[in-house]
Amino acid sequence: MAAAAELTLLEKSLGLSKGNKYSAQGERQIPVLQTNNGPSLTGLTTIAAHLVKQANKEYLLGSTAEEKAVVQQWLEYRVTRVDGHSSKDDIHTILKDLNSYLEDKVYLTGYNFTLADILLYYGLHRFIVSIQIVIGSFCAVFRMPFFSLS
Repeated sequence: MAAAAELTLLEKSLGLSKGNKYSAQGERQIPVLQTNNGPSLTGLTTIAAHLVKQANKEYLLGSTAEEKAVVQQWLEYRVTRVDGHSSKDDIHTILKDLNSYLEDKVYLTGYNFTLADILLYYGLHRFIVSIQIVIGSFCAVFRMPFFSLS
């Protein structure tokens, strides 16, 4: 799923009716949002955090200092490890690592649903629907719930 489509879905999930227009820049098609009140914002996680704040749902960025750091860690993981990796071996490794991490957790930060869960779900969705894998091998990953923020 392209970053612009993910951001549009995020807007809808957050209850934002604005309908921002996104462009992409560079070879990797980094999303760009031109704001009305200042400079443009660049990057999936930067724009997503901005949308969360616009929607007054900052709890999705983490409640404590530690939780905020974990959210940032997983947002970085999404951009550095998930995006741009499309070989079966890469995806298998990512799913294996994620499954292991989630074994004793409900969400990426433990028990609180955050922006990291949303963006990692969006990032992994294209792989999960396009490759055949044994679901039983990744039980914790497939527990990631479908979400609604409204």
